[in-house]
Amino acid sequence: MKVLVTGATGFVGHFACPRLLRECTEVRGTILASEPPDLLNTSVTPVVVPPLESGNDWSGALRGIDVVVHLAARVHVMHDRAENPLTLFRKVNTEGTRQLAQHAVKAGVKRLVFISTIKVNGEESAIPYTEESPVNPTDPYGISKWEAEQALRQIEAETGLEVVIIRPTLVYGPGVKANFLSMMNAVRRGLPLPLASITNKRSLIYVGNLADALATCAMHPAAAGKTFLVSDGEDVSTPELIRRTASALGVTPRLFPVPLSLMRLAGKISGRNAVIDRITGSLAVDSSKIKRELGWPPPFTLDEGLRETAAWYLKTNGQTL
Repeated sequence: MKVLVTGATGFVGHFACPRLLRECTEVRGTILASEPPDLLNTSVTPVVVPPLESGNDWSGALRGIDVVVHLAARVHVMHDRAENPLTLFRKVNTEGTRQLAQHAVKAGVKRLVFISTIKVNGEESAIPYTEESPVNPTDPYGISKWEAEQALRQIEAETGLEVVIIRPTLVYGPGVKANFLSMMNAVRRGLPLPLASITNKRSLIYVGNLADALATCAMHPAAAGKTFLVSDGEDVSTPELIRRTASALGVTPRLFPVPLSLMRLAGKISGRNAVIDRITGSLAVDSSKIKRELGWPPPFTLDEGLRETAAWYLKTNGQTL
């Protein structure tokens, strides 16, 4: 099997390509002209492409390809200063994906695996989301991914291209950025965190588990036409995640209780309601469908994923366990 991975130099792509190389005869990875080729695994064939929103001609990259694993995207941007963020997200994530799928059909590609987001279902839920849960995207990133999903399903219905959609929860692992990295920084520095009384439930997925799920969806015959929600399979509260992250880092967490009502009041006063909601709210998924229908078990536990992430973090910061 020959596979093309878009976004091969990104966070997930760094793990997906080696995983696919274990079972595929050729893995091609897209790379921008501005990026050094050594960002890719030496066994991955580099394919130089323009940015996704540029209206690419994918014919050369797709020649002889059986499966496309589409990871490239405009990701969620904190403090986005764009005048119209939704327009930019749609240009890359929706229209860019639509054009790629159309070119894939012309090139005779059999299957396209698309990495979407749990944000398609929503930002918070006391009851775990399933593949049957209503969609409720609320930010430009989630909206653009949901519209991309719909575009792919339409192309699938019209052409027979096999489309597999994966909606991951929060992805963590070596190379992680944004909120997860900020949490690790705070824990490692021993900052006191007012989160001890939070009793929420959050699902996460280690990037190695996500890469394995992508490979399974690329190859398993029963994956065609399906949507899967994926996670590590163990839900934790915010303080429990902090404790287990601290253990992986070899430090003692400094947690103390503050009433949730006071935290929300502070968030309202400071204009950080969204941050407080993410920290204190629940967002869990039921990932039993992919396990049941594809026989997919996550190869790494949550604690194993946290240990790998901690080892990377400490090495990056010049420390060892």
